[in-house]
Amino acid sequence: MVRCTARLVIAAPASGHGKTTVATGLMAALSSRGLAVAPFKVGPDYIDPGYHTLAAGRPGRNLDPVLCGEALVAPLFAHGSQDCDIAVIEGVMGLFDGRLGSRGFGSTAHVARLLKAPVLLVVDVRHTSRSAAALVAGMSSFDPDVEVAGVVLNQIGSPRHEKEVRDAIAELGIPVVGALPRTLAIEAPSRHLGLVPAAERDDSGIRAMGEAVAAHLDLDAILALAGTAEDLACTPWTPGDVVAPPSARRPRVAVAAGRAFTFRYAETDELLVAAGCEPVIFDPMTDPSLPDDVSGLWLGGGFPEVHASDLHANHTLLADIRQQVNGGLPTVAECAGLLYLCEQVDGHGMVGAIPATAHMGARLTMGYRNATSAEDTLLGRIGETVTGHEFHRTVITDDADATATRRFDPAAWILDGRADGIATATLHASYLHVHWAGHPQLAQRFADAVHQHAAAVECFGPSGPDVWHHGDRDLRAGLVDFAVNVRRPRPPDWLMEELTRDVDWASYPDATPARKAIAAHHGVEEAMVLPVAGAAEAFTLIARAIGGSSLVVHPQFTETEAALLAAGRNPQRHLLRADDGFALHPLDVPHADLVMVGNPTNPTAVLHTSASLRQLEAEVVVVDEAFMDCIPGQAESLISADMTGQLVLRSLTKTWALAGIRAGYVVGDPALIRLLTLQQPPWSVSTPAVTAMVACLRDGSRLEADALAREGVFHRMDLAERLHQIGLSPVPGSAPFVLVDTSPICTTSLREPLAGKGFAVRRGETFPGLGPSWLRLAVRTPSQHHRLVEALAQLKEETCTQP
Repeated sequence: MVRCTARLVIAAPASGHGKTTVATGLMAALSSRGLAVAPFKVGPDYIDPGYHTLAAGRPGRNLDPVLCGEALVAPLFAHGSQDCDIAVIEGVMGLFDGRLGSRGFGSTAHVARLLKAPVLLVVDVRHTSRSAAALVAGMSSFDPDVEVAGVVLNQIGSPRHEKEVRDAIAELGIPVVGALPRTLAIEAPSRHLGLVPAAERDDSGIRAMGEAVAAHLDLDAILALAGTAEDLACTPWTPGDVVAPPSARRPRVAVAAGRAFTFRYAETDELLVAAGCEPVIFDPMTDPSLPDDVSGLWLGGGFPEVHASDLHANHTLLADIRQQVNGGLPTVAECAGLLYLCEQVDGHGMVGAIPATAHMGARLTMGYRNATSAEDTLLGRIGETVTGHEFHRTVITDDADATATRRFDPAAWILDGRADGIATATLHASYLHVHWAGHPQLAQRFADAVHQHAAAVECFGPSGPDVWHHGDRDLRAGLVDFAVNVRRPRPPDWLMEELTRDVDWASYPDATPARKAIAAHHGVEEAMVLPVAGAAEAFTLIARAIGGSSLVVHPQFTETEAALLAAGRNPQRHLLRADDGFALHPLDVPHADLVMVGNPTNPTAVLHTSASLRQLEAEVVVVDEAFMDCIPGQAESLISADMTGQLVLRSLTKTWALAGIRAGYVVGDPALIRLLTLQQPPWSVSTPAVTAMVACLRDGSRLEADALAREGVFHRMDLAERLHQIGLSPVPGSAPFVLVDTSPICTTSLREPLAGKGFAVRRGETFPGLGPSWLRLAVRTPSQHHRLVEALAQLKEETCTQP
């Protein structure tokens, strides 16, 4: 026999009598007294527990015999009420209303019997007086195993009205422990799926409920009623008894929360922790990306349809999730999560990992469901059945038929004979909510997949190139930098003096001088020029301004694709071949409205001819010439007086060591430049960037840049020759970096072994079309080349095996 917390079930004859107001207010009032209150909700409801959490300061939990089984109700209660003074359990619907056709299974009365808990009955008496006593009499005698221990009157109209009702109920011998007047304005607002979640409101409403309950209910009498509950013979539920860590790792699982994702059972997180995972909360409305180093994604219930525009506006996160889900990140998505992964919700673009759209439907879909797996998937096993709950007013549709529910193959579940959602070995997306405490094998399978994903990333890197990766992420303190393609360690002294002399920092920046300098430097009209805050801003403006289909020629600087993904685009990739020297054959490139290519290309250093670029079949061709000023003479530049349908990006970062200033520009078709200008935020190009552009494009600066470019040619030849001497074959190219396949030394990445010897390099697997044995090496000085190649030669002599 285990002594369980004093407890009380808050019930009503039907929905709408004020259970949530009284239960939430009672939790808040008792908490204000300094008591530790354990909050519970009968049934699958996920909105009320949010209010309970705010009121009690502890996680609101659900008690549901249908979802978890009768035998688990008391252990889950004991688990959630440990170290508390009192437990308040809000009922569901009417006291005896349970699953249809089950004689009240899963009802409030059912849970009260399982917990041996007295019931406090809330009765709305606004349209009755003495008849309320007859209602209470019937409720109290309907089931002799359910004790109606007290009554709260709600919606009292006057003192006379209250006395009439109290006197009638007194004849039953059941105490009335309080009465709430009709004039209280403390009800929670509602919308299409019930109450507005607590996460979308401030806590003033909770405080008001607590103050009203404290003022109008006899808290001492209620505590006394709760103290009459019998002991329970049960052992508290422990998540570690039903799941276990499959490895010694502690992989992180991103868990959606915030205003749009307000629901998950408290036991979900506890099971993940017990299975060796670390849940990490993120907000899909505000966080720009998933948390770092996650090996799983959990998207629960909520209201993406209400917050669709805000979710859609977070382009970078949508792109990040799409990439990672499509790349095999183990993902569970329930209801709201399913909608979020679709292409659209009510016309607003979403993640797009699931080929379907969703919209608000005409009717509510709600009820318990028996769910069977038709195939082995991330969570399910063929023929296995679980019980869950469905609650939504949205419909997922096929583009070809906006009235028909989309059928996926394979479906996540077969719900009482119909297909629901989609599931694979790494994705399980469904309308169904499942309480994992009742089906812990689902939690274990998800955790197993998360641990496996973490192990794969640890050994072989992410599944697919990380288009958000940049060379500066490969740097570490004390390492010689061969990872970042900046030619100098700092800007020249004369440029530093220009940047800090006579600058009007108090005024808003004016890019006009930069535009004039750029136009004069290239011999084009000012209407063909747009100064930008580095190439990164230019990529973003292009992705937003120029619609239609898009294609990126790879291997390529991945910020191009990242910008398209962030704008909600899904670009094609055209891969150039290593066995062909990464040459561009324009007739082999598929047609697209927008084609983006580098020249000379990062990371290959291959310089394509301007003639081949002009042969690309596209409405708009964007050429990233960030390294063109490192090519003596810049002979293959696409910049000219006539650039119809063309845009060229330039950067001052590489030659002049201005990565921190963000100084770049776009030259091209005036009509396209206007489109980009409309997307550019005011004053995005800073005053130092304007100063830098003017200074670096003067004739004298051009001569210095040409000299540095010629020096870079010889330094590149030096690095390439040294690599040849140890049996490596770098890709022939022209830019101040070298791409080399190190598989003759080791078939896995040498990035970490080289870091151990003091060198930072850019890993090849972060570029589409390359693998982990490829390295991109920035050109440095001959003495630094000697040290790097010596380290590679040492690694060649050492034993190097795959993990």
